[in-house]
Amino acid sequence: MDLVNKSEYKIILGSGSSRRRELLDMTGIDFTVKSIPVDESFPDSLKGTEISEHIVKNKSEAFNELIKKNEIIITADTLVWFEDECLGKPKDKEEARSMLKLFTGKSHDVITSVGFLTAGMFKILTESTTVTYKHLTEKEIDYYVETVNPVDKAGSYGIQDWIGMIGVEYVNGSYTSVLGLPVPQVTNEIIKIINENL
Repeated sequence: MDLVNKSEYKIILGSGSSRRRELLDMTGIDFTVKSIPVDESFPDSLKGTEISEHIVKNKSEAFNELIKKNEIIITADTLVWFEDECLGKPKDKEEARSMLKLFTGKSHDVITSVGFLTAGMFKILTESTTVTYKHLTEKEIDYYVETVNPVDKAGSYGIQDWIGMIGVEYVNGSYTSVLGLPVPQVTNEIIKIINENL
């Protein structure tokens, strides 16, 4: 990513997510991390992509007073949307089991919104990916919950985990978006912003 690294722009990942840090690091782009905790609540009237975009906007606004010229601050939010309901992180193992039972033999959407903030503009990119699980057995669900304890994962699972390897039959859309950052789309957007400001 010489074009990015040799440009005047400094890339800042505004996220405390280790997974997003790993994904962006794999691109070869030089970046720093700066995380600001924000309220991730949202109005009940919002649906699907409206929720992730609302949260990303709030995450980006936290940097409004800090952004400097020639900086691009990247923020992101990922959620699971299933049967007209937003599923966040489970509060305990029992709720994790209940969520995974909902998914068995069905499809749900994983939505990731990414915000790009510069001193002169702000834009949001959103990817929605449909994930379809096979019929999971109770033993498979119990094994995963007990060995991984996915209470820090939206929708109670990580697609890169054991449950994703043995349980996810189809992915329609961006795989890296399900991981938390749609990498090709994000790198393209960074390059576009830099090219537009050469």
